[in-house]
Amino acid sequence: MKHRHGHDEHPFRDRWRRFVRGERDHEGPVFGGRWRHGGRSGLGRFFAHGDLRLVILNLIAEKPRHGYEIIKAIEERVGGAYSPSPGVIYPTLTLLEELGYVTVSAASESTKKLHEITPQGRAYLEANRPALDALLARMEEAGQRHGGGRAPQIARAIENLKLALRMRLARGPLSPEQIDEMASVLDAAAAKVEKI
Repeated sequence: MKHRHGHDEHPFRDRWRRFVRGERDHEGPVFGGRWRHGGRSGLGRFFAHGDLRLVILNLIAEKPRHGYEIIKAIEERVGGAYSPSPGVIYPTLTLLEELGYVTVSAASESTKKLHEITPQGRAYLEANRPALDALLARMEEAGQRHGGGRAPQIARAIENLKLALRMRLARGPLSPEQIDEMASVLDAAAAKVEKI
């Protein structure tokens, strides 16, 4: 199902939106990405409440961006130490639009939505400049520390595949033909990766 900005509906979308607003629910805090430390990968908080919103808005202030570019930019700046998931990036972008901090338009070359900062968004960034500067310094430090880790492009591709599989399986049961086709695609990808 698509919502008004053209992104796929996420089964936990309301929970993600509560997280980016800083609210909690009975299941506790929601984590929006993969944090890598000491060679291990697991769920964890790279950003505290409101931090990701500031980082995303700052990236959009640098230049208009779509969601995928934002994910890439964050991964690159932290040297692959953190991989934000689409399931937290897109609801945060929707929230920023609802708050009046960004506007959304269709990118000319594709159906991707381009986000551009508004004067209210710039004012919000300036009002939070000390916190933003501290965040950017922390991201730079993480980037220097983890620069030799797993390439952010690979981490992002893995997360994209997992999300695509979850979303497709959530739409309903697969036919035997679809199961065979999906298994074939995954097996072919695995075989290619092994040859690299």
